[in-house]
Amino acid sequence: MDFYNSYFYTDTICNFAHLLADDNLKLIVISSLQFLVKQKLVEIYGYVIMPNHIHLLWNMLSLNGKESPAASFTKFTAHQFRRYLLTNNTILLNDYQSEKMDRNYQFWKRDPLAISISTETILIQKLDYIHLNPTKEKWNLAKYPENYRWSSAKFYLTGIDEFCILTHYKN
Repeated sequence: MDFYNSYFYTDTICNFAHLLADDNLKLIVISSLQFLVKQKLVEIYGYVIMPNHIHLLWNMLSLNGKESPAASFTKFTAHQFRRYLLTNNTILLNDYQSEKMDRNYQFWKRDPLAISISTETILIQKLDYIHLNPTKEKWNLAKYPENYRWSSAKFYLTGIDEFCILTHYKN
């Protein structure tokens, strides 16, 4: 595997709010990742969608026009979150109003964490971290990593990729 442009990426919802506790909003995240994979802009080796943040292990393959796949991801998901909340929860939408000149709403914190992956050992360490996240006492979202639907753990145990977004890191 070529680790050039591979990253452990974390993006967090503003104020650490549990916006992504709503499965419909998780599906928006998945939809954006599906688009990026289908357009061959990224390869995704692992992911988890938690109530207030996401972790991805991905490789940036190409720009999406003039912007990075990460920028496309946050822009698309933010627009879709806004659209969903306008219809389903306008009160919650108010929590994400922005005072900034370039936007009316802000869902993702500025400056996501992106750590370059340089070896398979580091990738496996980050993959384990991602997969164990939902089982931690703080979250208690699943007893076993593979039981949490919004993660790549089941893929690495069974080969099943429910959302068709994953590439095994050994491929």
